[in-house]
Amino acid sequence: MTITQTAPTGTAKTGKETDHRASLIVQGADATGIVAAVTSVLSKHGANIVSLDQYSDNPQGGAFFQRTVFTLPGLQAVLPALRTDLDERLAQEFGLTYTLRDMSAPKRVAIFASKSDHCLLDLLWRHRQGQLPVSIPMVVSNHPDLAEEVRSFGIPFFHVPCQGADKSAAEAEHLRLLKDNVDFVVLARYMQILSGDFIEKAGVPIINIHHSFLPAFIGAGPYAKAKQRGVKLVGATAHYVTEDLDEGPIIEQDVVRVTHAHTATDLTRRGADVERAVLSRAVLWHAEDRVIRDGNHTIVFA
Repeated sequence: MTITQTAPTGTAKTGKETDHRASLIVQGADATGIVAAVTSVLSKHGANIVSLDQYSDNPQGGAFFQRTVFTLPGLQAVLPALRTDLDERLAQEFGLTYTLRDMSAPKRVAIFASKSDHCLLDLLWRHRQGQLPVSIPMVVSNHPDLAEEVRSFGIPFFHVPCQGADKSAAEAEHLRLLKDNVDFVVLARYMQILSGDFIEKAGVPIINIHHSFLPAFIGAGPYAKAKQRGVKLVGATAHYVTEDLDEGPIIEQDVVRVTHAHTATDLTRRGADVERAVLSRAVLWHAEDRVIRDGNHTIVFA
């Protein structure tokens, strides 16, 4: 198998400054006093809460979810003591789980693509404009077609051929590229099915985008099939990838209306517009810790 890398020509932007800013994600069984415990710990360490969102699916012992963003000068030095206090108050006292992340370091995302460029180039453009607070260490594709366009954004491009039923060699190379280099993966119209083994070994969240007709109009030419059926809505779905094909937790969806006058080409174009918007929102929300997974369900503090 031939692996081709196209070297970058510059450095892309990573988004607005978030120095001294951190996110705290809390989830578990609801109980009286959780919010007070969170705010008291943060206040003890001199943190200033700038955003707090919470949701309980049942106040009588249901599931509780909270996203808090706060600023704290000298954050790195304070983090160990802050984690100790959060362990004591949240984990030990309430049995909750939490994640605490320094937001000054943007999440690293690898983008996988095939020949369709609309989602990929939209993400790269938004990243260059500072609209996505991520770093993009690589774009990986099973076709070489988009190498020059990706290179123009100053991002490394890796061509990893993936043909036939046996994808083990390609997936092994993917895992080598990803190892310790990324925090999540985005499939920007990557037209290959990922094996369960790859998903497990990758060990990071994977976000996919596809049209929202599923389970109808599967396979090639979905918009032509939809036109024949006379659909009145065209949409897109962004979700996390699991072993169950296209059935992972949904992050975002959207639709636009179409009419009998739209051709299959019109439907494809409008579908691409929705795919770009839905995927960019999903990537942004994941990058900003706005999405909390709960089984096959998500809580999105958008």
